[in-house]
Amino acid sequence: MRTLTMLASTMAVGMSLLAAEAEYPLREAVEFTPRQGLANVFAKLEAGKEVKIAYFGGSITAADGWRVKTLKWFQGKYPKAKISEVNAAIGGTGSGLGVFRLDHDVLQFKPDLMFVEFAVNDGGADPLSIHRSMEGIIRQSWKALPDMDICYVYTLAHDGMLNDLKNGKYPRAASAMEALADHYGIASIHMGLEIAKLEKEGKLVFKGTRPKTDAEKAALGDKMLFSEDGVHPLAETGHEVYAQVVARSLEKIAVVPQAKVGPHTLGAPLVADNWEAAKMVPLSRTTMSAGWQKLDPAKDNLAKAFGNRMAELWKAETPGTSITFRFKGTSVGVYDLLGPDCGQVSATLDDKPAALRPRIDPYCTYHRIASLDLGSGLADTVHTVTITVDAQVPDKMKILFEHNRPDMEKNPAKYQGTTWYAGAVMLIGDLVE
Repeated sequence: MRTLTMLASTMAVGMSLLAAEAEYPLREAVEFTPRQGLANVFAKLEAGKEVKIAYFGGSITAADGWRVKTLKWFQGKYPKAKISEVNAAIGGTGSGLGVFRLDHDVLQFKPDLMFVEFAVNDGGADPLSIHRSMEGIIRQSWKALPDMDICYVYTLAHDGMLNDLKNGKYPRAASAMEALADHYGIASIHMGLEIAKLEKEGKLVFKGTRPKTDAEKAALGDKMLFSEDGVHPLAETGHEVYAQVVARSLEKIAVVPQAKVGPHTLGAPLVADNWEAAKMVPLSRTTMSAGWQKLDPAKDNLAKAFGNRMAELWKAETPGTSITFRFKGTSVGVYDLLGPDCGQVSATLDDKPAALRPRIDPYCTYHRIASLDLGSGLADTVHTVTITVDAQVPDKMKILFEHNRPDMEKNPAKYQGTTWYAGAVMLIGDLVE
């Protein structure tokens, strides 16, 4: 499932980068910027105390790569400290979902340091949207855990980001995030700058197939192969470089004189309408029609697989099954799953025409976490939402990518159904009971 999730992330990144515009002013590329440092976590590490490190990001962080390698670096560098991780990475997701799941996936565990890695999956997002969600993450974090340090880490994907870095510029998403890092004094590290440097020097192949034959190995020579898809680094090469960059940057950030131990304070926001108020509300607090089944992690494989991410998971198989709720606020969505047995839902917001939203996409040979975005930038008034499982089955064979269609031909029963799996309502605002 991990490989397939990474492929889905590749699709999301590729589509978002194609949509991105280059109008936002790009920052000068540097490997790291310490700003106010990471004094709190380094003080605890040096004192040999218990330290939790949260890794909050997408599939590049979810992989057994730089996350695992840097955790081992911390443990080797500070052997007296008891160091553990909070793995809060979900493939194919960016800060727009991250700001809603932050409390459940990170803050409840009270980490001492949080790495935030969303620059790739935010690659096609509007910079203002990035500011809203990423600032929401900062302000939620320091309101709940003022002593927790935050470090932005940036990775790269596809030729667009690579070319920006080769030209001495941060790509657009990272540039947008740097504005927040400046405003809040957050340390940042760009793992991809070294990759761009090695590629420019002819020492690295950014995308290619792992050599298998002697001829293929000879053709690659002493060059490093970074990845097979231009997004997800190989563990032994790209992720190793990423980990080395983080380690050497942290060595320098640890000793910056401006870093002071103490709680982080929140001044005026950079963006007034940031998503500090983002929250997840359990689906059970909506008005649910007959036909919903709450899945038990002890009995259901999907509930077990996603139980660490979703506080509850509900299943609706019968067309006409629905949820309805009212809320006062400016943004609304549903935290749900995509999958091969899923169909489509009809979503209505206020008096707008109903919109059909498929809950299957080209990579859906398996189930994965997603979000059903229903509206943002709304007037801060009371809104009504109704979402209904639709009777029409979308053309799943047509939706699937060509290389995934044989799976449906071989396992047709796997793709039958109009199921919708949902766990929570995502709100900037509050339910009106």
